[in-house]
Formats: sequence, structure tokens, C-alpha cells
Amino acid sequence: MPDATPPAAPSPARPSRVLVLNSGSSSVKYQLLDMRDGERLAVGLVERIGEETSRLRHTHVATGTTRERNEPIDGHGAALKAVAEELGQDGLGLDSPELAAIGHRVVHGGLTFTAPTVIDDTVLAEIERLIPVAPLHNPANLTGIRTARALRPDLPQVAVFDTAFHTTMPESAARYAIDVRTADQHRIRRYGFHGTSHAYVSRATARLLGRAPEDVNVIVLHLGNGASASAVRGGRCVDTSMGLTPLEGLVMGTRSGDLDPAVIFHLARVGGMSTDEIDTLLNTRSGLIGLCGDNDMREIRRRIDEGDEQAELAFDIYIHRLKKYIGAYCAVLGRVDAVVFTAGVGENASQVREAAMAGLEPLGLAVDGELNAVRSDQPRLISPEDTRVAVAVVPTDEELEIATQTYALVGKSD
Repeated sequence: MPDATPPAAPSPARPSRVLVLNSGSSSVKYQLLDMRDGERLAVGLVERIGEETSRLRHTHVATGTTRERNEPIDGHGAALKAVAEELGQDGLGLDSPELAAIGHRVVHGGLTFTAPTVIDDTVLAEIERLIPVAPLHNPANLTGIRTARALRPDLPQVAVFDTAFHTTMPESAARYAIDVRTADQHRIRRYGFHGTSHAYVSRATARLLGRAPEDVNVIVLHLGNGASASAVRGGRCVDTSMGLTPLEGLVMGTRSGDLDPAVIFHLARVGGMSTDEIDTLLNTRSGLIGLCGDNDMREIRRRIDEGDEQAELAFDIYIHRLKKYIGAYCAVLGRVDAVVFTAGVGENASQVREAAMAGLEPLGLAVDGELNAVRSDQPRLISPEDTRVAVAVVPTDEELEIATQTYALVGKSD
């Protein structure tokens, strides 16, 4: 799909490829892109790193060839070496003079990193300092960065932060109403996540409307297994649903979203649960899976069609929370030009889009049934022509966003 801001064509002598790495605790997702046109050259995933049977699935896009390895991969170093070998087989190795940079997804940049940043030892130290507010993500991101730097110490490496897009939120949106000194001491505030997706999709929506991003107010609904909403005024985020961690906000696949904090105290005092047990409950056994035993929206819809009341209640709770955020962000923005759905559920679940918009006609929101039912991987409007606010579906492309930001930053230092 086309980018909202197509990559600038490299000069003939300038290397044009960017490798994007997304390192998780036991996985590495990767894509190699040619920034002359944003074309994907290779994509892959290494999963179950450190287990007895790891798997690497690699696709060479030009030929459509997919190769798979099922063998022990004992760490991220071994994983990235295996990735380099697979890329090398396709003539796309890490030693290629065409490789301009490596872009790394980093989940938490706090308030320090408000833009993509070339990685050096000082940057690494700050990402490590932020581990207490991102204990599940930043350590894995750091491991991927360190391994990649060891493999190509001469190559520019760039960190692109999930939180960066949300650093434009005003203090009135970012602050929690707790003692200021305590909050500052422990860096407690709302940071927001999925920032690369919200940035990409908000710009792509402006392009779809034929307008400049700075002239458009957009509500972005990133609905996947993790889910978040953002209010974007003139290309800048002014509010978002996730907070200190990705637990706050919408009902998600396995996360509770918004919750009375006293529930935690109650579970500890009355339920006898430990902090770790409560953490596990709210992050992995809540949301849709906690409500009905499934976190796959397709399966939930199938169960609803068969008359399953528990699945229907889970769906209704999911939609109720989503509508609350849409209404709240209409109030925050004042003028809304578009509401846009993205990510796995947002892009594919027409029933979610229809239910979320139902009853919001007084806010200028509606969907056209026929347009909403269309399946496509292209950005598209699904609202009737005469509605005041556009409703759109825009597939997200976080890897292209990371690659674009990485390439632009490296180009400035050329």
C-alpha cells in the first residue's frame, strides 16, 4: 500500500536499503525494505528463541520463496546471525553495500526520546534506565540492538520509539491526578503506545481525504490483540488511551483496559493475590479472553452467530468501551474530520466497525453497509458521502514507518 508520505528517492550513490528489527523477549520480526520506493525485499520471523525447537520463517518477496528452519536458536545473537544467513542466500546480506541502516522498534522512550534517534552508548544507557516502566519490552529491544551493533558496528542504527508520537500530549492529558513529587520521582505519567501506527495512519488518512496532515483532526482506532485510540489534531497527538503501560484504555484481547485501581487492592487484601498474580491476571487473563475464553474476534463473532450469550456480552463490553473513547475524543478535538480503523481487528472486522458507529449519527458518524462490507488491503472510506465526518479503514504499516523515519534521519547526517 502507498505510504502517507512516500520515501524520498535516494541519490544514485546513496545506499537505499533499511533493515527493520522488532525484537521481543523470545522473537525477532524483521523486514528489509528498499527506500527508493518502499518495496519489501524480504520479511521474516524468528520465534521461540531459547526453546528446544525454535522456528525461523523467511520469505524472499521478489520470488515468493519461503524457507523455514526448525532448530534450536539459543539467543538473539544466534537469531540475528540466522537472519543474516537467510538474507545472504537471497543476495541481501547484512554485508551488502546497499544497506544504509538498521531501524529498531523500541517500545518505551519516556520523555527523553521524542523523535527517532541514532543509537550510541548514551542512548542505550537511557533505554536501559527506562526498563522499570517497560519491563517486558525494553530489555528485549536492547538485546536486539546490541546484537545488531555487534554484527555491523560500522552501520548507523536508529531507535524508533512507540511512545514518541504521543510526547506532544499536553500536560493536562498526560498527567495522572496523584501527588506530583511522587509521580515525578517514579516517572509516572501517561506515555501511550502504538505510536508508529498512529503516526502512519493519521498521515495516511489525511492523504486519503486529499488534505495536509496539519489541516486534519483524526481519531485513530488501532484495534488488534492490543488496542489503543488516539486523538490527533493537525498531525500532533493530543490524547491517547494507553498510559504508563499498555494496560490502560480499551478492552483488548487479553488486557483489561481501564479499571478502578481499587480492584487491585481488593484482590490483594480479600483475594490474597500477589502483585505478580494480579499483573498476570490483568495482562494475560482479562479483556476478551477473560470475558468469554476467546481473544480472536473471528471466533467470538462465530460464537455470537450461534447464539453464545457469553461471547455476545464480551463483544458488547468491547464496543461500549470503544464508543466511550470515540465520544471522549470528539469532545477533546472539538472538530473531527475522520475516524479511522486500523490493525488486525480494525481492518478486517466489519461488525466491529458497524457496531462502534451505531447510534453516533448525532456526532456526524455513520457507515455505509455496502462499503463497510468490502474486503481490501487499500485505504478506503466506508462512510456515506453526505456524512459530516469521514469514517475510514487504513491498513497500518509500522515497519514502513520505522524504515521511513530511519532513512530520513540517516540521510540528514550524510
